[in-house]
Amino acid sequence: RWFTHFYVVSVLWNGFLLICLFRAEFLGESLPSWIQDVHHALGRDSQSKDMGNEHFSVLLVLLLLWLHSCRRLAECLWTSVFSSGVIHIVQYCFGLGYYIAVGSTVLCQVPTNVRNGKKLSVQICWYHIIGVMMYIWASLHQHRCLAILANLRKSRSGKVVSLSHSVPFGDWFESVSCPHYFAELLIYISMAITLGIHNVTWWCVVMYVFFNQALAAVLCHEFYQKNFSSYPKHRKAFIPLVF
Repeated sequence: RWFTHFYVVSVLWNGFLLICLFRAEFLGESLPSWIQDVHHALGRDSQSKDMGNEHFSVLLVLLLLWLHSCRRLAECLWTSVFSSGVIHIVQYCFGLGYYIAVGSTVLCQVPTNVRNGKKLSVQICWYHIIGVMMYIWASLHQHRCLAILANLRKSRSGKVVSLSHSVPFGDWFESVSCPHYFAELLIYISMAITLGIHNVTWWCVVMYVFFNQALAAVLCHEFYQKNFSSYPKHRKAFIPLVF
């Protein structure tokens, strides 16, 4: 339930960054000076050349990231049924910092001319279409899987009747123990595709998400195997048929 705080911060912060970038993209305004100072500190001012459609890719990915945070916040508030578990204070602080840093990381990919207030044309490329389609596909499956988990603790009328763990079935749960973690990875990969595939910085973010979600999936998979003797043996922990 403490993850709700992460998504509140992400919706507010990344929404603010999205508005700033939108105004720079379509209204010709400069980004706030303090954001430009951060870009300068990170060495982004050295890239004064506009790299194709990078400016629109960044705007689109920031929008996808904000929408993802909005959906996850809504699911935390109205879909998921949480147990009484708590989060470590170090993980909590790191999580808050992560959702601030990840949006800032996206914004740092914009070309210098957007930062200086020059309006740029918008051109939709093939990787934008593929990335957005993959994002929607993975998001739908993640929502379905989270709804399945929540329904395990609810009666048919929708009333919460238990906070204990049960074995989930349906959708991607037939293949892996933690399909919602796998979907999270696919969502970040879809953003990497939307950025044009070549963005090394975002692939570093994808690698972090991979190891983070894989670790959580393995721990959850081991919990299922330890506590449910009839747990399906063909299920993998994280990636269908692979891991």
